[in-house]
Amino acid sequence: MIKYRHRQVGTLVIWILGLTVLVLGLLLYFIEANPVGIAVLVILLVCGALFWALTVEVTESDVVLTFGIGLIRKRFPLSSLVSARAVRNKWYFGWGIRLLDKGWLFNVSGLDAVEIETKDGSVHRIGTDQPSELVRVIRDACGLRD
Repeated sequence: MIKYRHRQVGTLVIWILGLTVLVLGLLLYFIEANPVGIAVLVILLVCGALFWALTVEVTESDVVLTFGIGLIRKRFPLSSLVSARAVRNKWYFGWGIRLLDKGWLFNVSGLDAVEIETKDGSVHRIGTDQPSELVRVIRDACGLRD
């Protein structure tokens, strides 16, 4: 049973990739189609499909992250979590999947995130535009205190 489900769309990522694909596609069509340009166009389209949104679900047993069309997923068992708190990412952390000092960042838009810590000491940040709600749901599901 799903206790929480929210999809955050990476609007800026979509606009940037969309405009880049449009300009590159027009250049390839009107000037010269070449294998490198076509390969770059395909890579941009794949990146767009993979990272256009981040869906966060909290079930009875896990926190599940799904990017874009669903090929990239990450699961955190609730039984492994020891804390959850709202945080603000630094602007240079960026978007996508990034390695941080003690764990990973999963983000498609904005600077707000929920930081979860696991029993093994790793710390992960989940980008969200609903940090307070996500923290509350994770804490309730895990039986964690404020």
